[in-house]
Amino acid sequence: MNRRNFLQSTGLFATAALAGCAAPSPTVRREWFQISLAEWSLHSAIRDQKTMTNLDFPKVARRDFKVGAIEYVNQLFMDKAKDQAYLRTLKDTCDGEGVKSLLIMCDREGNLGDPSDDKRVQAVENHKKWADAAKFLGCHSIRVNAATGNVGDYEEQQKRAADGLSRLSDYCQPLNLNVIVENHGGLSSHGRWLAGVMERVGRKTVGTLPDFGNFHIDRNAGKEYDRYLGTKELMPFAKGVSAKAHAFDEDGNETQTDYVRMMKIVKDAGYRGYVGIEFEGKAMSEHDGIRATKALLERVREQLA
Repeated sequence: MNRRNFLQSTGLFATAALAGCAAPSPTVRREWFQISLAEWSLHSAIRDQKTMTNLDFPKVARRDFKVGAIEYVNQLFMDKAKDQAYLRTLKDTCDGEGVKSLLIMCDREGNLGDPSDDKRVQAVENHKKWADAAKFLGCHSIRVNAATGNVGDYEEQQKRAADGLSRLSDYCQPLNLNVIVENHGGLSSHGRWLAGVMERVGRKTVGTLPDFGNFHIDRNAGKEYDRYLGTKELMPFAKGVSAKAHAFDEDGNETQTDYVRMMKIVKDAGYRGYVGIEFEGKAMSEHDGIRATKALLERVREQLA
């Protein structure tokens, strides 16, 4: 740079400084996943202790845990799916707290893979009200179960589950809603089986919600599917991830799941969405368990960044 150019450039810099121009702010790093809170983490407070209600959930998520996205459980407001005044209050609370509604976990509405065609159709009908509620609240999905009643062989049960999911998806697609399945006992906790169901359905709007701890094929017999293999098999279809936690050691690590190993599987699959805290331990309070799970997720997120 010659003397004239140098004086010109420094003069411009000085002028800008005198004008109060700030230097460009550093780029804020976007985390590779965001943290949400599954309502089941607070099911005892809502259902048993009755120290809060479903309407309090958005406030508790934001104010107590500084979490801005939530996942509902229909069991905790089972009679409110069609109550528009109630849903409006819930939505207004979320908006006021700056909390995003992600999904509704739906249980007790029938088996989508039921051996009976009539019961399977009825199960689809039963879920529609929750799809409508989810749409109103601004959710992206409803979480359902691929229960089959354990009737029929491996492939036959896959076909029935795929049929029920496809029928429900026919209703949800125009609502811009996904239908997602959690590994939740029985064959649904067999990673390869559920991945096969997804392949049979073959729709982008039907996916999975891998849960780190729900790989119990038969609890009574102690039959479990490998949780790391199962998660790896389900991640290509994942539209959410459930970070199940029960207990922690003195270093803050979950005692049943290696979170670094598990979250590396999640990251390597290319997933960049929300990971939901789902604490259901007994050795500490729900609030402490949620905080411990959040701290662990934040630490692992940084480690794998």
